[in-house]
Amino acid sequence: MADFEKFNFYHDRVAINCLAKDIENAKEVVTAAEGHIAVGLLSTRHPTVEENVNEVREFQKEIPLISIGLGGGSPKQWSMAAEIAAETDPGHVNQVFPAAGYTLGLLRGKGCTHTVVNALISPTGVPGKVKVNTGIFSSDRDDAVDVETALLMLKDIGLQSVKFFNIHGTEHLQELEVLAQACVEMGIEMIEPTGGIDLDNLGDVLAVCLKAGVKHIVPHIYSSIIDKESGLTSPDLVSKAMQAVKAMV
Repeated sequence: MADFEKFNFYHDRVAINCLAKDIENAKEVVTAAEGHIAVGLLSTRHPTVEENVNEVREFQKEIPLISIGLGGGSPKQWSMAAEIAAETDPGHVNQVFPAAGYTLGLLRGKGCTHTVVNALISPTGVPGKVKVNTGIFSSDRDDAVDVETALLMLKDIGLQSVKFFNIHGTEHLQELEVLAQACVEMGIEMIEPTGGIDLDNLGDVLAVCLKAGVKHIVPHIYSSIIDKESGLTSPDLVSKAMQAVKAMV
């Protein structure tokens, strides 16, 4: 089973995932989210595992839950993300579907028992069909599998979180709905919608997942709340996102 110990879900249902430019920005967004947040640090921030690990450790002195990101869902970053997480036990790590089981095994082998690993699947345009071939070599293919099969494959290796990327605003809400319902039926505890979420569609995304009854929901809200000039995630917009969460939960 997954260990959600480091997560501080609002009403035990929702936490948001947002990026932070630096430690001060991270502290601001944690405060703005009233602690119901995973602070994302992309594995692309530095060229080496060691540099990224050192930065994560500095953040961990101030931030309770770090989410190691691939960076735009890039399959090329799968190994880097896994290794950073295995050295830091950050609480959460994003991973492509083909490498999720490896990552979980690496974490457990390193004694990291408090980090949730997700597996990235993508929409196909057809509700009930998803793309699990999200790795370096397989992602160029357009193959699709039944959503139930995809989730059972996650259960086979002990994963409890699925990342749905890219939802493109509201374009794939119907597919998200089918996925969320399947998560409940298959016993997958956490769903992470991401890609194109902003303050305008956050409520729609949450409504779909809440109605389905998914136990834990972690929407990733990235570029839409980042100031384009400073590169800082806006605490005010994070606060507005939390107000949207509170209105729904």
